[in-house]
Amino acid sequence: MAQSAKRADSSTSESNRGGMGLGIVHQQRIPADDSENLFRRVASPKTVSVIGAPMTYGQPFVGTDSGPTLLREQGLVQDLTNLGWRVEDIPDLDFSTICAQARNANPSIHSNPNAKHSLEVGAGTKVLADLVESKLKLGRFPLILGGDHSIGIGSLAGILRAKPETGVIWVDAHADLNIPSVSESGNMHGMSLGLMMKELMPDRSVIPGFEWMEEGTSSPFLPPDSLVYVGLRDVDKAERHFIRQLGIKTFTMYEIDHLGIGRVMDLALEHLLKKNPDRPLHLSYDIDAVDPLHAPATGTAVRGGLTWREAHFVAECVVKSGALASAEIVEVNATLSDGQGASETVELGHQLVNALLGEAIL
Repeated sequence: MAQSAKRADSSTSESNRGGMGLGIVHQQRIPADDSENLFRRVASPKTVSVIGAPMTYGQPFVGTDSGPTLLREQGLVQDLTNLGWRVEDIPDLDFSTICAQARNANPSIHSNPNAKHSLEVGAGTKVLADLVESKLKLGRFPLILGGDHSIGIGSLAGILRAKPETGVIWVDAHADLNIPSVSESGNMHGMSLGLMMKELMPDRSVIPGFEWMEEGTSSPFLPPDSLVYVGLRDVDKAERHFIRQLGIKTFTMYEIDHLGIGRVMDLALEHLLKKNPDRPLHLSYDIDAVDPLHAPATGTAVRGGLTWREAHFVAECVVKSGALASAEIVEVNATLSDGQGASETVELGHQLVNALLGEAIL
């Protein structure tokens, strides 16, 4: 059966929901037999720093700030311990206070419709960037729990200051490559990568709240050839132009249908690791990369996404490379679906995090 036919079946048949919502059994959290060799970029004893980043100002819906709590309530910390990690569970960043202080300190600056809530997003991502940078310099694995995808600005800034050679795999239905001058919505969760591209946004200090990104001697930028997209299917006109202009390696859902997820991930890793097999990788996972049949509780759901197993395979494959050094999961919003849809989305996010930290079938 063709890949596209398989996808059509999985997107329409209740029997192919991977067990989600159909009486899922409790899984044992078992690390791969070679788990000690999988996270070579992490110092021994391997420690994961769980960072709650409950950002909600990057998009228009309430509820994304509950993501870190919901994932922890699934037993995440115990699961990571069972997978062989020492766990540093850091309290959620207090974005309510941090963002309010940024707004109150700049009462004369009005919200820019092309970069909505930039003061709040800028203040929150600065704190996150500093924390991620410090954990990487200690040899730990930052696991960032969002929050909306604007936290990617802070995650990437901290990662690139600590490890500028890092390659990035961006798993998302959307490219997040907008900048204020071209954004159709002004929502900053769609600018996470645009602000990291020197070719598109050489001076981030022109955006109120992002002056910090140009301070000091290490202004973080991501080279276009250090980025790979997986799962795109809803791309703005300007983003299409930027992707082609910058030559960013991109695997849309078309390529996944045509080649299969295994071949796509082989090519993605080859692109990032061929020249430098020892470089660290960061995986940014937006839950909306997954088809809304399996992950309906998210703000910008788009049909035709990754199946339940494809979603897991992406995480498992990057872990198998041995290069994964940091990861984040974002845009879980339980308020945007009914009870079953919300619980299915949270459980999927929980399982993807476990896969990112080394859970294996064998």
